[in-house]
Amino acid sequence: MRILVTGSAGFIGFHMAARLLADGHEVVGLDGFTPYYDPELKRRRHAILEQNQSFRGHSVLLEDFAGLKAIHGSGFDAVYHFAAQAGVRYSLENPRAYLDANLAGTFNLLELMRHAPPKHALMASTSSVYGANAAIPFRETDRADHPLTLYAATKKANEEMAHAYSHLFHVPITMLRFFTVYGPWGRPDMALFKFAAALFEGRPIDVYNHGNMKRDFTFVGDLVEAMARLLPQAPPAPERRLVPAVQHDSLSPVAPWRVVNIGAERPVGLMDFIAAIEAATGVRATCNFVDMQQGDVPITFADTQLLFQLTGYRPGTPLSEGVQAFVDWYRAYFRA
Repeated sequence: MRILVTGSAGFIGFHMAARLLADGHEVVGLDGFTPYYDPELKRRRHAILEQNQSFRGHSVLLEDFAGLKAIHGSGFDAVYHFAAQAGVRYSLENPRAYLDANLAGTFNLLELMRHAPPKHALMASTSSVYGANAAIPFRETDRADHPLTLYAATKKANEEMAHAYSHLFHVPITMLRFFTVYGPWGRPDMALFKFAAALFEGRPIDVYNHGNMKRDFTFVGDLVEAMARLLPQAPPAPERRLVPAVQHDSLSPVAPWRVVNIGAERPVGLMDFIAAIEAATGVRATCNFVDMQQGDVPITFADTQLLFQLTGYRPGTPLSEGVQAFVDWYRAYFRA
């Protein structure tokens, strides 16, 4: 297949593009190389992809409709949409970046897919859309109407925009709700990267809510496996459905659209997470216990029944193994 991957120099986009190339697909990648974190890390990721003759990379912002249109051309067999302004914290400091990239940028892509629909578009959302939900584990059919940050609000808006386009223009779309993804080539603003850097540099780490938090950490290799298996599982149009095929399905009654959680289904306490990093690095952490940050939640916990019913797969990499893989990469990349 000929597949478009937006955000192909980003953490998840890079890993997904590499998997698609390994599976024999032709991949067109685009990325804005914004300075939210070190663009050199993004360039290094893209350089690896460019070693494969089946990859063609482009530097363009999603907000640049003309540039995006030139790349999109007559369309693709499939689209993986990861490009976005990421980060919960940063949305408190620079909210407009989220409007430009996440709303205007995703709208531009939807407009292009409207005129040249792919067989399947898989678009990144986030567990943050569950916001203030108290019932756990989080299930796709739960209401998600109370986001706690602008980042989460823009991602929920992406889901609703995609549903409208799917209904009106018959674009098969799966929205992917990610749960705290980690692993090699990760983002420097995320906890694992920040904690490992602090340990290697002899600095203390800030431990929010005094360590009383749990996260459903998902290894990036597991995430990619799930997304690869979802590629042929395009949501069917309403008129093509014979019987309800899946229990607790989030499939729209009026559009070829659904939302799928991708998580490990194993919430891990923050102190246990830090212990895993200590074990992998061989360094004891000096913890600075502080209050919870604005927009944070005490726990995330994915219900993955729907993912399993669609693909026969559930993420299963042990936390210790995934953290060790990241630390090994970090040591090699930074010669730590």
